[in-house]
Amino acid sequence: MDSPYAIRVTDEVVAIARPVAAGTGPVRVSDRCAPLDEPLRSAAARMRTALEPADIIAAVRSMYRRVGIDPTKTRPSSEALLRRVRKGDELPRINSLVDIVNWCSLETQLPFGLYDLAHVRGAVTLRLGHEGEEYAGIRKDVVHLAGRLTLADEEGPFGNPTSDSARTMVTSATTEALVVVFAPVALVSGVGEAAIRVTLDRVDQYCRP
Repeated sequence: MDSPYAIRVTDEVVAIARPVAAGTGPVRVSDRCAPLDEPLRSAAARMRTALEPADIIAAVRSMYRRVGIDPTKTRPSSEALLRRVRKGDELPRINSLVDIVNWCSLETQLPFGLYDLAHVRGAVTLRLGHEGEEYAGIRKDVVHLAGRLTLADEEGPFGNPTSDSARTMVTSATTEALVVVFAPVALVSGVGEAAIRVTLDRVDQYCRP
């Protein structure tokens, strides 16, 4: 399934990140999807003992460092999920679509973004955040964006590889979403595309109307 949005990458970012995006098509998002219980528990259990994909983690950290962000202080969402399960916690449960994306991000160790297409306006660009730019985050007061990898549409910034905005967050009212994998350029081409394919397969299984 193709996204109606081709993500433009600015010159300052093109040698750092290679975003891969796709639209989910029509979805039904449930606050709690019982059929996901066992797959999510199993994924967390596997990742507690599996060898870390050191090359991917290093590439994602390097992507952050290349824009002046310390990834040990501002962690990629993928690594934050891995640290959570390795402390013995389960994956967070938000809703069926967010849960699937967290599952895929945990296993691939690539940071994902997920956005309600009803609240994305016009063309989407991956760029560096401008001085003073910020947005209301999901479960956070404010996310500051200066110098950080930032997705923006015609209304302004709405996502990054660490924390997305409340404006475009996916809820049980979402009927179509945009999935973005923030793949580092340092990784071989196709890694982000493979992650998107797995994600859409799982969306087909658990979130179709």
